[in-house]
Parts: sequence; C-alpha cells; structure tokens
Amino acid sequence: MNQSLTMQAHKNKTLASLLAFLLGGLGLHRFYLYGKSDKWAWLHLASLPASGLVVSAFPDLPLFFGLMPLILSVLIAFLETLVIGLTPDEKWDAKHNPASGHTSQSAWPLAVLLVLTVGVGATGLIAVIARSFDLLFTGGAFG
Repeated sequence: MNQSLTMQAHKNKTLASLLAFLLGGLGLHRFYLYGKSDKWAWLHLASLPASGLVVSAFPDLPLFFGLMPLILSVLIAFLETLVIGLTPDEKWDAKHNPASGHTSQSAWPLAVLLVLTVGVGATGLIAVIARSFDLLFTGGAFG
C-alpha cells in the first residue's frame, strides 16, 4: 500500500495559534484544525451575522452591545490561542498529527505570538469591561 495514502497533513501549532489570534473570532483556526464538521467553528462564524442581526433589530441599542456576540467570540479566540500555543509539542502531535510522519518543534515566533496574545487579550478584556460599565452605569457619559 502506498504510504502517502495513509499519512495525514501535518497541523502546524504556530499556524493554528496565528489563525486563532488574527481570525479566531471567525473560527478559522478551528476550521484549520477540525474541518467543516466542527460545531464550535460554526458558532464562532455565526457571531458575525448574529451581531449584524442584533444591530439591525435594535437600532437604538449602543453599537457596542450590538457587536457583543462578535466581541465575545474574539475574546474567546484569544484564550484558544493561548491553549493551542501552550500545548506541549508531544501532546499536540499525539492529538493533531498522529499519522503525519512529522514532529512539531515550536520556536521563538510562537513565544512572541503568545506574549502578544496576552497583551492584546488582556487589553481587550479590560476595554470591554470598562466600556460595559460606562454604558450600563453612566449611559455612556465617558465616550
């Protein structure tokens, strides 16, 4: 039997982390890892039309609250970036690359991406909390 038929495509941990960081709010990293059958990927992707529906259905609602499904999806994607990036290479390969014939070797670009993720994710979370409190308790008096 041809060995290339039994091998699967190698799933790169750094690429998966980068996709989660940049386009994780749309679930691209989950489509990369698990394919079109992943329900969580579709839930991420559904946050975009859900936000559009909320904004169009409630035009008097502050835009921030209308975009909340997409904002939450992006914040969750930052957490997923950290989970993917911090998974040990051996465990990653056992889960995502059991028959790829290659082993993962994470390097410094992944470490830089994870530090960036912590900074951007924490800043985003603090901004969401601050803006929510501003809108809920002062009616948006501070912006």
